[in-house]
Amino acid sequence: MLNLWYNIWKCAENKSMTNMTFIQIRKTVVLFVSILTLNTAHAQDAKKDVEKETEAKVQSIINSKDFVFIAESASPMGGRTIFLTSVYSVCVSEDTLVTDLPYFGRAYSAPINPLDGGIKLTSTKFDLNVQPKKKGGWNVLITPKDARDVRQLFLSGSEKGYASLQVTSNNRQAISFTGYIKERKK
Repeated sequence: MLNLWYNIWKCAENKSMTNMTFIQIRKTVVLFVSILTLNTAHAQDAKKDVEKETEAKVQSIINSKDFVFIAESASPMGGRTIFLTSVYSVCVSEDTLVTDLPYFGRAYSAPINPLDGGIKLTSTKFDLNVQPKKKGGWNVLITPKDARDVRQLFLSGSEKGYASLQVTSNNRQAISFTGYIKERKK
């Protein structure tokens, strides 16, 4: 951009252009720059509007206590992050909690049925506590009362819908999951 102005200025000094041509070029450049600036400002405003809508939608989903956490990666204690290729979720509603999550890590006791691996839980007796964070986002503490192995699930999320879930068990090491929150299909 500076190079363009420099060339226009040099041409004007050399009198190779008429005064009228110089003014026309200057008006064209000013018009181009102002259009570009207005277009960028409009795009930023539209992006902010979309972000505010997303934040409001996520907040209403969490406040309704009727949502699904979709896990995208798992991080066992003392291990590396594992990206999940299948759909694993935690489904929360007012009266039911259903988890279907994988488990990677150290178990202190093995299940009798080998198909009971992972963190599979269906609970109708649980406490659900939603707390907003100071700088935006929310924390959800879920404590099942009728589960043998899972002690608590701690879900921490952002306004944009991204969340992390930490599962604390009685017979296994804790494991963390990252993913996102979406509305539960009814």
